Amino acid sequence: MSRSLRGARSALANWLVLASGVVAALHLGKAAIATPMLQTDMGLSLAQAGWLTSVFAVLGLLGGAPAGALAAVMGRRTALLLGLAIMALSGIAGTLVPSFGTLLVFRLLEGLGFLLVIVAGPAILERLATGAARDRALALWSCFMPCGMALAMTAGPFFSAWQWLWWSSSALALIAALAVFYCVPEDPRQRVAGRLFDGVRRAWSSATVLLASTFALYSLMFFALFAFLPVLLMERMDVTYRDAGLLSALASAVNISGNLAAGWLLARGIGRGALILFASATMGAAALGIFLGLFQPLTTFLLCLLFSAAGGLIPATLLASAPLAARESTLVPVVVGVVMQGSNLGQLSGPVLVGGVTAALGWGAAGWIVAAAAMITGAIALVLQATLVRNG
Repeated sequence: MSRSLRGARSALANWLVLASGVVAALHLGKAAIATPMLQTDMGLSLAQAGWLTSVFAVLGLLGGAPAGALAAVMGRRTALLLGLAIMALSGIAGTLVPSFGTLLVFRLLEGLGFLLVIVAGPAILERLATGAARDRALALWSCFMPCGMALAMTAGPFFSAWQWLWWSSSALALIAALAVFYCVPEDPRQRVAGRLFDGVRRAWSSATVLLASTFALYSLMFFALFAFLPVLLMERMDVTYRDAGLLSALASAVNISGNLAAGWLLARGIGRGALILFASATMGAAALGIFLGLFQPLTTFLLCLLFSAAGGLIPATLLASAPLAARESTLVPVVVGVVMQGSNLGQLSGPVLVGGVTAALGWGAAGWIVAAAAMITGAIALVLQATLVRNG
């Protein structure tokens, strides 16, 4: 096989892995854009709707590191295929008996599939590429969440019923699984079963804990806004459901600019702690303006764009820092799993906390929650920078 043909096949495999991550994020984001339909069809409260987004993260919170180690044992490609299949089947099953309890159970299962995809994806990219190509691939991977969320926000309002959104997202997961099966090369099984839990134990370090804690706070801030953004825009801007979805999609997509900017800035020597400190301070200030209703509707939406763009600096910086925290290349997937546990903690706590507080005290209280999380994130960023320098 010629070098150019091998390069083309490798590039195709990289894009298919990224597409799988986008599909996984779509499964996460569909609950947020479907909230008005679910409230109408099933009479759900805002707090219950928040749980449909947050429960997605329960398994990730508990099993991120074991999932990373498991993917190495069973094969990263196999883990990716299994995750896509679980999401597809669980999404279909959740529509068959439409009650809150049933939907919650199958959303939990979708969370298992999501976890396998987001742990296996970067591990496959690390195997398929080397050097600068690998850095570019991982930088693109950090965009999977805002891309998938934007797709969900854009497509959601075009469905007449939430069930159609569930069925369509399941179909995309099946298509992605077939494409990965035929186009992404198998990786050799790693005979590390005996060292599975030892790898999990060795992956935990002060740097890893700091990375995971930062990701938890970032996710709390991000989903505190985006889990309810369509509803907030409909109330504050008096826009239609469809327009709220499109505006939310735009706000989510802007996050990609921060993801890509982080890679560019890190390559030019900007400190990781400085990037996180700047991003968290911007998110906190913007959140106060958004939730407190201090400005006119257009200005409030511009603050949503600023919140998203600045926030995008954080996940890309954290994922790029995982190898520094691991110190051993064999532990990188496990460290990524631990970091994603932090992300899932934020995904779980953000919507539930904000949904409950908002129901009791109004939108303004949510702004102070995000501002407090931003201050803590900035403090951790200073410690993280010093810890990564010592590791490096």
